[in-house]
Amino acid sequence: MTISGVPATTIRAWTTRGYPSIHYQNRTRGKRKSQFVTMSMPATEEGKTREAPPRVVVCGGGVIGVCTAFFLARKGAAVTIVEKSSVACAASGKAGGFLALDWCDGGPVSDLARASFELHRSLAADLDGPQTYGYRALRTLSLSVQGQEGDEFAGGSGDRKQTKRKNSLPEWVDGHGLRGAPRVIGTPETTAQVHPQLFTRTLLSTAAARHRVELVVGEVEEIQVEGGRVKSVVFKEKIQSQDEDPINRRRVLPADSIVLALGPWSSRLPILSSLFRVSGLKAHSIVLRPRDPDSITPDALFLQYFPGRGGKTLEPEVYPRPNGDVYLCGMSEEGVEIPDDPEQVLGNPESIRMLHRVAETVSSHLRPREAEVRAEQACFLPCTDDGRPIIGEMHDIKGCYVATGHSCWGILNGPATGAALSELILDGHSSIVDITPFIPARFVNT
Repeated sequence: MTISGVPATTIRAWTTRGYPSIHYQNRTRGKRKSQFVTMSMPATEEGKTREAPPRVVVCGGGVIGVCTAFFLARKGAAVTIVEKSSVACAASGKAGGFLALDWCDGGPVSDLARASFELHRSLAADLDGPQTYGYRALRTLSLSVQGQEGDEFAGGSGDRKQTKRKNSLPEWVDGHGLRGAPRVIGTPETTAQVHPQLFTRTLLSTAAARHRVELVVGEVEEIQVEGGRVKSVVFKEKIQSQDEDPINRRRVLPADSIVLALGPWSSRLPILSSLFRVSGLKAHSIVLRPRDPDSITPDALFLQYFPGRGGKTLEPEVYPRPNGDVYLCGMSEEGVEIPDDPEQVLGNPESIRMLHRVAETVSSHLRPREAEVRAEQACFLPCTDDGRPIIGEMHDIKGCYVATGHSCWGILNGPATGAALSELILDGHSSIVDITPFIPARFVNT
């Protein structure tokens, strides 16, 4: 069997192959602990020592950066992640986590998406995904919904029972605003989900435990280049002590290769903004916990929502999660300023209210008195001018790699992006998927 020309055995190998690990030594300075890498270089059969593993610094602790670090470490690299705030604190923690095998077919990311969907399956088997980060297959439906004139729910049963039997709707989708028959647009063989924050953090904790990947909290300030090749990363490390406020210290981290996976903050670095632009699309979401979560079946909903009084048609999405939560997203905004701190991204109150209105129109289980509000939030999706992600080595700086601009498909395409970059960095080419359409050099002279 092949996946976009890649043998299935190759896909499985990414999650089963063993690699040498890096050993760390903890030293204590006062009340603060620092980690210093000590390279273990065992003797070969000829009595010679092996070369130290390549040092790779990954800038960015979202799903793209963590997936890249995970696969690099599995292939034997000594990896350090530099993250400004906390792991998966932005879109990687607030996204829906929807996965689709073939929804990108016919476009430039088709092969990337198919390879990544299969990698998600393999990772879930290796990391007990159903238990650790909510991986499961889904049925996916397309529905049209007519909104109510006001904010009050107008749901109920009545003649909806006959319609439900006819159209095979999930029992919990019982709103009176449904228009026409639902359409199946994804099956358990072609669509699935993860909890994105749990997925990202599980991947990192596994990489740290198995392969000694190190996480440092700090803000990247500069990429140092010497002779056309990367030399080091300069960043402000945040030091948290027990009795005092956090302090920042300037730190220089030498590296053989550097990966810049900074999402919508990529353009803050001149080394990247001089070649291309990455903008942020602001997306809103809410998370609800129904009073009876067991009644919510694993059916994702892609809606066409027609607000009352001639409002603009919206396309919200609804994802029930295995832990009993129901995630709803939509209400995107362009041209919104991105704050420096990912933790300070706040939602637009009107957009949040509209998502609540959608929820109670779709299901009586999601009415205000029937569901607890777990989160009301927003994030920025990284977008490029040509709609394709940027994956590959900078054309004029050896050892400097970029991975960003995945838009709404970052969670889906994270594993294949990380696997492809790990091959490119350590082997000189990517075999799991052709990343030529995504190289940064495509922006030269544009």
